[in-house]
Amino acid sequence: MNANLRYSGLSDVGRVRKRNEDSLSVDPVSGLFIVADGMGGHLSGNVASRIVVEALPPLVFSSLDGVLDITSDEAAEKVCGAIARLSERMRAESDGKPGFSGMGSTMVMALVRSGVALVAHLGDSRAYIFRNGVLRMLTRDHSVVQFLYDAGEITYDEMEKHPAKNQITRYVGMGGEAEAEARAFPLTGGDRILLCSDGLTGMVDEQSISKALLAEPDADLACKKLVAMANESGGKDNITVVILDWMGEGGSGEETDDYKTTIMLPIEKA
Repeated sequence: MNANLRYSGLSDVGRVRKRNEDSLSVDPVSGLFIVADGMGGHLSGNVASRIVVEALPPLVFSSLDGVLDITSDEAAEKVCGAIARLSERMRAESDGKPGFSGMGSTMVMALVRSGVALVAHLGDSRAYIFRNGVLRMLTRDHSVVQFLYDAGEITYDEMEKHPAKNQITRYVGMGGEAEAEARAFPLTGGDRILLCSDGLTGMVDEQSISKALLAEPDADLACKKLVAMANESGGKDNITVVILDWMGEGGSGEETDDYKTTIMLPIEKA
């Protein structure tokens, strides 16, 4: 068990949806934490997200068997491979089944070991790190608007109002190979990792999230605060958050260029 890790997780249906299609998994013993968002408009989204949080852990750990350094390229590749296998399995098992064909889910995960975090994602569920009062985005959305932003065709402000805002380009259960992204980085004492579905980020801006994380040092209270903020802003989607607080010393390894390039959004001080 990670004695230096404090954590909490919370999922809420929101104020508009009739059912919660998000799922989460927290396992402090293994250090694996997952948030999954069953895709709106797809059948059985709640089933898809539940499959992710239940089936992904054994795939991840079997893939990492014998891998001691989760900061290695090998570890990232193996985790991405596990996610791709889960996607293929979900698509194969759901195709042609009434009520299940076409189901899918986004996902984001963090694996914490010995002061190091390995983050992987597929879709627009996100991971952030809150360090020294600064909120940084660790993942880059697999979405149409992110593609347009990266290509310089729209500005950051235009992303939030673009008509294709909710169109994702990669997810678990998609046709073709699901290419997840993963990278690891060392933690330092006081780091806080946030995993969340777009039910939070679609309702609450990053500056407000940063202020809430600073104001609520307790992980349970911080999760409740973020969910309440999303609901107060309209709660148009299901909302799921997981917060991880690292209380130990720094982990081994360097902050690589790959880590630095994951900071995709403007950094705002709380």
